[in-house]
Amino acid sequence: MTLQQPTAGVGVVDAVAGAVARATERLLTEQQSSGYWQAPVEAAGNLEAEWIFLNRLLGRKRPELEARLVDRLLRLQQEDGGWSLATGLPGHLSTSIEVYFALKLTGLAGDHPAMLRGRDFILAQGGLARAGLYARFWLACFGQFPWQGVPAMPIEVVLLPPWSPLGIYAFSSWARSVLVPFALLGVHRPAARVPFGAGVPELWVREPTADALSFARSRRVLTWRNAFLGLDRALGLLGRVPWKPLRRRAVARAIEWILRRQDATGQWGGIQPAMVHSVLALHAVGFALDHPVMVRGLQGIDDLLLQQGDELLHQPCTSPNWDTALAVQALLDAGVDPATPALVRAGDWLVSRQIFRPGDWSVRNPQLDPGGWAVELANDSYPNIDVSAETLLALGRLPQAATAAGRRALAHGSNWTLGMQHRDGGWAAFDNHGPARFLDAVPFPDLEGLTDPPNPDSTGRVLGLMGATGFGPEFGRVRRAVEFLRREQQPDGSWRGRWGVNALYGTSLALTGLANADADLQSPWIRSAVEWLCAHQNADGGWGESPASYDDAEQIGRGDSTPTQTAWALLALMAVDGAESEAVRRGIAHLVGTQRDDGGWNERAYTGTGVPRRSYLRYHLYPLHFPLRALGQYRARTTMA
Repeated sequence: MTLQQPTAGVGVVDAVAGAVARATERLLTEQQSSGYWQAPVEAAGNLEAEWIFLNRLLGRKRPELEARLVDRLLRLQQEDGGWSLATGLPGHLSTSIEVYFALKLTGLAGDHPAMLRGRDFILAQGGLARAGLYARFWLACFGQFPWQGVPAMPIEVVLLPPWSPLGIYAFSSWARSVLVPFALLGVHRPAARVPFGAGVPELWVREPTADALSFARSRRVLTWRNAFLGLDRALGLLGRVPWKPLRRRAVARAIEWILRRQDATGQWGGIQPAMVHSVLALHAVGFALDHPVMVRGLQGIDDLLLQQGDELLHQPCTSPNWDTALAVQALLDAGVDPATPALVRAGDWLVSRQIFRPGDWSVRNPQLDPGGWAVELANDSYPNIDVSAETLLALGRLPQAATAAGRRALAHGSNWTLGMQHRDGGWAAFDNHGPARFLDAVPFPDLEGLTDPPNPDSTGRVLGLMGATGFGPEFGRVRRAVEFLRREQQPDGSWRGRWGVNALYGTSLALTGLANADADLQSPWIRSAVEWLCAHQNADGGWGESPASYDDAEQIGRGDSTPTQTAWALLALMAVDGAESEAVRRGIAHLVGTQRDDGGWNERAYTGTGVPRRSYLRYHLYPLHFPLRALGQYRARTTMA
């Protein structure tokens, strides 16, 4: 591989132009014939493990595919013996337990070197007694964990009114789509036999007892953590009472709820956990594998399997609408003519994917007309605010904006996206009602991210949309969004990222949104954010941040440089201060110097966030379109100057 090293003066201009041309060509070759982009999305190894669990519980045999997944799981094992949530992170206990058990189910011997290392890691972390909620559930289905140690989710919760702080609509959309089928599985527990020698009794540090299976209480008596632990204990006792007057009605409601939310691809909620739990729950209540709902559901799950290079992986989701909107923006910033057939096809694709039916968001917001876009192909119940904002920005720059269909898409999309603003001025990802934040104190590992509060990165993205469409600081929604960002800014000047890792993502989107909305960019609080970005630039000119920053404040904004995060920082700095600063020049030189001959960049890091401290994502297209966008904007700014 030959790295392109820019020199001073005209050499920089030529080097940037060459890098833009190579990346543009590469991105165009990635487009699908229908007009969209869709690259792999990668997550932790527990997804492959759960696909194996599902097959065993349903009696499906897929030995060849499982063997290829085993190869991937063995490759993902960390030096500490565990399996992590993302590249570069230490082993994660629940993930390691699930992967270890899945490997045993597929026939890997307990004395295999990888298994010995995995066992040592798990035992050193406390063994099965310290497993999280979903790891406990999967083990219990195979008789490897006592059901009384699996926290209860009463199915009757589906009968609570939508405004209830404990009802299903108090939860985030992604939690809701998993917890409803999970509650149904608590009533109709699936079970499968474990082949001889495939059990995992060796993962218990000591004989399991009720005390050993319990989660640690807070030392302070009056805390939400202790309240939830007490509630779980009470629910466990009530579950033993035979009289359950609302049980049948609740089960019927849950089944109906799940069936109504299966999308056109056969999937649920756009995410693997919702799909797997929904299929398993329906089968547990009596749906045969040849039932049309089950056939479509299983196909939807299997569609997440993807051959990537020499290995097979199970994706957490797909992201064609998201990939397409971002790719279009990058190509336009790179100077591609909007009337180019590739961009016209992409615009037609985006227009065709708009959602015009009410989803879960409308339960608490019934007066708002639909008009958003989902991340995935057909996830109509859960349009995404970030995707909708980015799609609107892309469509507004394409020829479709002058057509009747395009004007309709822009009008309905803008109305829905802006209408999802929370009363505190910010935007969340899927809902706009006030989250029941006490739910975030639920003490069971694997249940992080139960609510969907407004966040700086989504707010910055929508603020940028409003600025691009002519709404200035005097507009009420803009003013409230700016106030929200000012309140959410950290003392160090940064903003924490919710859907990307981490402060580099949040700070980039907050600053670009503020710049596009004509905020006073010389205000001390905005200058402190710029200074924070410059202070966290690496010696090589790039920027990087690890998912470990969600757990360790010392790592916020720090890490090995990545093309994606370098581009984020550059986009923010250029939006606020233009392209002439030394920090921008060094960052651009880093991107040009690390580009491959084929136009792409190397990146193994997980820069996407599913749920902080629980799930991280590697979007394979990020290290192509984000650097291209930064280089394209730099070239345009320096050429105009």
